[in-house]
Amino acid sequence: MTVITRVTTQMSMAAATSRLQAGAAKLAQLTEQATTLKNIGKPSDDPVGTASSMQVRKEQAANAQYTRNANDAVGWLANTDSALGDVYSVLSKVRDLTVQAANSGTMSDTDRDAFVTQFQALKGDLAASANATYGARSVFAGSSTSSTAYDPATGWAPSTATVDRRIGDGTTVRVDTSGAAVFGSGSTSVFSMIDSIVGDLQNGVNVNPRINDVDAHLQTVRGVQADVGVRHAAAIAAQDSLKSSSTTLEGRRSSIEDKDLAKAVLDLQVQQTNYQAALAVTAKVLQPTLMDYLR
Repeated sequence: MTVITRVTTQMSMAAATSRLQAGAAKLAQLTEQATTLKNIGKPSDDPVGTASSMQVRKEQAANAQYTRNANDAVGWLANTDSALGDVYSVLSKVRDLTVQAANSGTMSDTDRDAFVTQFQALKGDLAASANATYGARSVFAGSSTSSTAYDPATGWAPSTATVDRRIGDGTTVRVDTSGAAVFGSGSTSVFSMIDSIVGDLQNGVNVNPRINDVDAHLQTVRGVQADVGVRHAAAIAAQDSLKSSSTTLEGRRSSIEDKDLAKAVLDLQVQQTNYQAALAVTAKVLQPTLMDYLR
């Protein structure tokens, strides 16, 4: 049996109204996009795009934190490398002075006092380098919160752990350097070595054998410099990689969230034209006639 559905004017008007409302809503959405240049005004506009956007922004937040960590690591290790350069320079002066003192023949008390004064000044320079800082932290104190890494009276501040910076997923770099590994500790430290040189001078003992001790400390500093250099290079490489990732992530975010101005204007103009045409057609089609009133 064939069912004939009668379409009344009221039904036609309801359908037309529904289509016009949908067109008006689309026009409002495109107007907002053209104004804000955003594809997504609220999650319901694009649920899939919203989920993707949230994931990208989560990755951007992690990337930003890793970047801050890498920047901190680069700064810390650069300060450490500079301090090690100073230490090597001072120890080189200690060696030169030791060689002079060993080859000076019979020294007068005045000459001896002059050497002692210079050695003590160089020892003070080493102590200053031992307390080099990055911001408020001592670069040679590890996790210690002490204001100074090295105290001539008590030695090195106790440290229970290394200081690391996370510069990527599962990737960390150590930024601190053990002061004892650079300067030594106790009777084997550079400070004790200089005291021994001064003691030999004051007691009239030839300091030539002490040159080997200075050379050993110079070699130690060189080794630590190499290690710091490797870590510094890793932090710099992470910086570069994170900058690249930041650009890529921003591109992904923009492709999801942002609206191209030219496309936004074109889409809006097309929708406005379509909406105006729909209004005109609907008005013409639904013009009341005498038959409409007689039904």
